Amino acid sequence: MIECKNLTLSYKDGNRENLVLDNVDMQINNNETIVLLGPSGSGKSSLIYLLSGLKNPTFGQIMYDGVDIEKYNSKQFSDLRRKKFGYIFQQHFLVPYLKVIENVLVGAPKMSNTYRVKAQQLLHELGIDQYMNKRIFELSGGERQRVAIARALISEPDIIFADEPTASLDHNTAVEILKLIKKYKESTTLIIATHDTSILDGNESIVRIEHGKVIRDNNAESLSTLKNQTS
Repeated sequence: MIECKNLTLSYKDGNRENLVLDNVDMQINNNETIVLLGPSGSGKSSLIYLLSGLKNPTFGQIMYDGVDIEKYNSKQFSDLRRKKFGYIFQQHFLVPYLKVIENVLVGAPKMSNTYRVKAQQLLHELGIDQYMNKRIFELSGGERQRVAIARALISEPDIIFADEPTASLDHNTAVEILKLIKKYKESTTLIIATHDTSILDGNESIVRIEHGKVIRDNNAESLSTLKNQTS
């Protein structure tokens, strides 16, 4: 479970202080699928980065299974992110000089034949095992995203953080990618930041971000209303 209390993020632009997130209180339970919705610049990506430990808040507390992540030393925090968290980003952050399977293994807790076999299986299930030994630059955007998904899943993380994972894809491919993520997450908590309600199916908990505040909805009816507002 992730819980944040009074989570605040601000930054200075010259003499002006810009407030990105304003005293956010939120609890995310195990095995939930949470969708952070909001326009560009609303703070949804910043919230993803804070919750995943990739960015530090200006103020506030983030608890993971009841433990304040600030209590971890550097090794404990590194192990937490490597073994418990999976990341899927809009820009992929794949290593261009490595082969596809090597990129997937970057996300493994350790290098072993067991994880190599698992990487091969994931690539097969994601439909790109034929590209296993190709370099990243040889793949299309959708194929690269599948590599990023395999990298995120190989460690069987407790939580997957996905920041605009379908933004560069056409609608049909975006829907397919999200279905793939949900299919393989099983007992994993999934936290997605997106601005596109059309890719959602109503089985998610919705967190809307407005003016640095979060408003949480937990039903399909609210999603239907949001889709009508953005259509």
